[in-house]
Formats: sequence, structure tokens, C-alpha cells
Amino acid sequence: MAVKQVLMMIAAAGALAACEGGQIGPDKTYDRGINAHHLSTLKAGVWIDPEGCDHWIVDDGVEGYLSARLDDYGKPICSGAGPASTAVGPFKTGTPIADPL
Repeated sequence: MAVKQVLMMIAAAGALAACEGGQIGPDKTYDRGINAHHLSTLKAGVWIDPEGCDHWIVDDGVEGYLSARLDDYGKPICSGAGPASTAVGPFKTGTPIADPL
């Protein structure tokens, strides 16, 4: 094996070792606010966009979280859970902070 190939393998190994579990940046599954908690402890509801497709929605009283509902192939889920431009489900529960709105 040539010296150049060995050096390239060492550099690649060093670059991979610098990765922290493949994650870049802070862990966004954890809320670090005044009522710090893992987001999985909150209850999600569904917001139906104007086109009728679903999005997971969580409101912890201070911050809100939204993520599109996707099937196993990455396509939007449009379940008809409610009328367009509305939210359904217990998305404002699971937090001790009251929502002022």
C-alpha cells in the first residue's frame, strides 16, 4: 500500500471519529427551556394544512413544534382527520405552563 493511500485512510478515519454519532449540532429532540423535557413526553395533535394534508403539532405553552406526517415512502399523509386549516387532538396537553393564547 502506498504512503499516500495510508495517509488518506488515516485522514478519513479521523474525520469519521470527529462525528458525534452522525449528528451535527444540538439534539433537537429535547427542549431546554424553563420546563426542560424530552419532546416525546408531550402529546401531539394534527394540524391539517389548506391542501388537506396532516402535520404533527405540539404546543408546550411557550414553544410550538410542527412536523409533516409522512408515510414510509416520504409522501404526505392526508387522512381527513379534520377540516382544512384546523388542528385536532390533545396538542396543548402534557405541560405545566399555560398557553396564554
